[in-house]
Amino acid sequence: QVQFVESGGGLVQPGGSLRLSCAVSGTTFSIYAMAWYRQAPGHQRERIAGITSGGSSNYADSVKGRFAISRDNTKNTMYLQMNNLKPEDTAVYYCNTMPVGVRSSWGQGTQVTVSS
Repeated sequence: QVQFVESGGGLVQPGGSLRLSCAVSGTTFSIYAMAWYRQAPGHQRERIAGITSGGSSNYADSVKGRFAISRDNTKNTMYLQMNNLKPEDTAVYYCNTMPVGVRSSWGQGTQVTVSS
């Protein structure tokens, strides 16, 4: 069974930075395209950044230029460097494959709160 464990969230002031990590187990991580998703209160979960098995990345307009996705296939881990954080980035952040498999489960996520 594939497991996703997100970490690195926290409370940060506007303009601050955080680095999220996603540890993946139970599958051959290196062959999958992966993505970061987030869900803010009262909103649907949305994909904000993706990375292919070859390392090509794409971003939602809302985070482009501020967030950077990366992966380390030797550690079965994906990262999200978040800079210049804004209050509207407040959400629970999740990782999963891209696209999400029909039978895929979700991790517990990591809470990011941007507030002064």
